[in-house]
Amino acid sequence: MKATWNGAVIAESDDTVVVEGNHYFPESSLNRQYLTFSNHRSGCSWKGQAHYYSLMVNGDMNENAVWYYPEPSEAAAQIKGRVAFWKGVTVE
Repeated sequence: MKATWNGAVIAESDDTVVVEGNHYFPESSLNRQYLTFSNHRSGCSWKGQAHYYSLMVNGDMNENAVWYYPEPSEAAAQIKGRVAFWKGVTVE
């Protein structure tokens, strides 16, 4: 699987975990040069609290486009150490 946005490969891996239709990539597959800080948080009733990164590619910002659960619930343990994408990031 490959995650791309604005002409850049954000992550690529043969090892993704699908939860609720989202591919969770290993953190180690991220091209960190495109990640920027985000202090955005959201909660999921069964996964826990999500943290976010924003993307900066070719001078364009995509705020909060990457999310992860640093301390997922036991029910979502399979996504610990993984990230997922939205907000126009193509995963295919």
